Amino acid sequence: MASWDELAERVLLTADAREKAAMAEELLGESRPEELASPPSRLPPARPARPDRPHLVPPREVAKRGLGKPEGRAALLHALAHIELNAVDLAADMALRFAGEVPEGLRAEFVGDWFQVMGEEGLHFRLLEERLREYGSRYGALPAHDGLWQAAIKTSDSLLARLAVAPLILEARGLDVTPGMARKLCGVGDGRSADILDVIYRDEIGHVRTGAKWFRLICRELGHDPAESFHICVTTYHPQGATPPFNGPGRAQADLPRDWYEGVASRDCRSSA
Repeated sequence: MASWDELAERVLLTADAREKAAMAEELLGESRPEELASPPSRLPPARPARPDRPHLVPPREVAKRGLGKPEGRAALLHALAHIELNAVDLAADMALRFAGEVPEGLRAEFVGDWFQVMGEEGLHFRLLEERLREYGSRYGALPAHDGLWQAAIKTSDSLLARLAVAPLILEARGLDVTPGMARKLCGVGDGRSADILDVIYRDEIGHVRTGAKWFRLICRELGHDPAESFHICVTTYHPQGATPPFNGPGRAQADLPRDWYEGVASRDCRSSA
């Protein structure tokens, strides 16, 4: 059987989106504690393999469309599928790039946690892509942006920075906006897509919780104050900060302290009750 680091590398080097997501989903429940504790023997690529489409453009050039028409809903599903495919690669990269920095006694748990995240992100991509096809579209049919992977590149030299920016800023943003998107989809009669977003929201709470857990654990190992370290990481690596308004209850379920994210809010706001 392939080693855990070989499996993570295979995901990162697989260009076909559906194959990449399926490979990740197959790793759900990967449980070989002794093997997962071994340090990685290979390095992740600077960029994961991706299909030729979608064409990548600056974020401001990705058109925003209303949900009242089918093409608008398809555009939303496409954007979300792109996020989930990036999230597959981010989780694989997290395990492969940083497992060697985790204390040996925690390494199996670290790799297992991020394999679980990777598998769930693969499931999310599959659900969204299948729904996209029901709309007569497909992944790659519309432009997308590279913002998530640019954040990965910026944090490639620091485990704490990666944890702060990827799950605790960018993924946590999904906790703020996903419930509203699901309600809007229900409002235009697309309950099936709303149900998919409900699945994603539930799992993303767990992903943010995993990020917060490991941020605290690594801070403990380094003797750092978690709140102070979070603020330093965000202001250094993601100076635009966290975008309000915040879903306070959802973030609380994810064990993300209010003083962490409100301390790096991009503008004055009140969190939702």
